[in-house]
Amino acid sequence: MTGFDPANFANLSPKEFAQLVKSTSDDKLADVMSGDLRGKILGEVFDRMPSLFRADRAGATNAVIHWSITGRPDGGTDTYEIVIENGTCTVSDSPSREPKLSLTMGPVEFLKIISGGGNPVMMFMTGKLKAKGDLGLAANIANLFDIPKA
Repeated sequence: MTGFDPANFANLSPKEFAQLVKSTSDDKLADVMSGDLRGKILGEVFDRMPSLFRADRAGATNAVIHWSITGRPDGGTDTYEIVIENGTCTVSDSPSREPKLSLTMGPVEFLKIISGGGNPVMMFMTGKLKAKGDLGLAANIANLFDIPKA
């Protein structure tokens, strides 16, 4: 992630972003996510989720999912809320509803999961991903979005 210009970050396609994550070392990903670009990267990723949502696969799914990404430079956590209801997906960086599922992970694990380069089940089994609530929903999240493959 050393070679891209933050001003052009929004111009990367999901597949290009996935390739960028895959080709970057964990140490460099951690470094980038503990710096000034963290908010921009998280904002871009979550802003794209509604456009990558697959309503045709969601069926009658109605759920509130909280994604908490630890490791903020100030020691805090960024939490985003995804609401899936009535065949739509909305995202907020100010969670306000009770979640059906809460996911907590570090920034490197987050980038790998959303870019299709990480195995969420293995991360869960090794404690790198914590899930609280509806684990069936957790297992189905990848089916609800067009996750790029690097």
